[in-house]
Amino acid sequence: MQDTSKQYNAIIDTCKSLFKKKMTDYGSAWRILRLPSLTDQIFIKAQRIRGLQENDVRKVDEGQETEFIGIINYCIMALIQIEKGVVEQPDLDTEEAVKLYEKHVSITKKLMEDKNHDYGEAWRDMRVSSLTDLILQKLLRVKQIEDNAGKTLVSEGIDANYQDMINYSVFALIHLNE
Repeated sequence: MQDTSKQYNAIIDTCKSLFKKKMTDYGSAWRILRLPSLTDQIFIKAQRIRGLQENDVRKVDEGQETEFIGIINYCIMALIQIEKGVVEQPDLDTEEAVKLYEKHVSITKKLMEDKNHDYGEAWRDMRVSSLTDLILQKLLRVKQIEDNAGKTLVSEGIDANYQDMINYSVFALIHLNE
């Protein structure tokens, strides 16, 4: 599990670096986005990944890696929105946004470590395409929960689905880097 932890941290460092740069360029404009808007952004990225996996021809010069990084960052933004709520005007400086980012990464990584322990790192034997499909499935679940006004009868909530999507995206990036 130590290699996984190091690999996870390296992926997150790349994602966080991009997040910080975008905060410098755009500020926290994303804070006005409602959860369904973030879900839709993630959905677009997951659909593009699936398209890249299925199509031989590419018309935009960005690969799966860029899209998985985007999924991770949008999911973290969604977790921050769940915690802090949506605002009418950007309200976070880069330092505060990064602290929140790191907080949610820490919680999500702990979840990964717990599940990795129980599942014996089964993800290492999975295909990137399967991880993509699982992300799409989680997105459809989130959309249904959103359509149900956030209520579930027996299922985990939206936050757990975002956390799983982060972890599946990290696993996919680890695979793509190996």
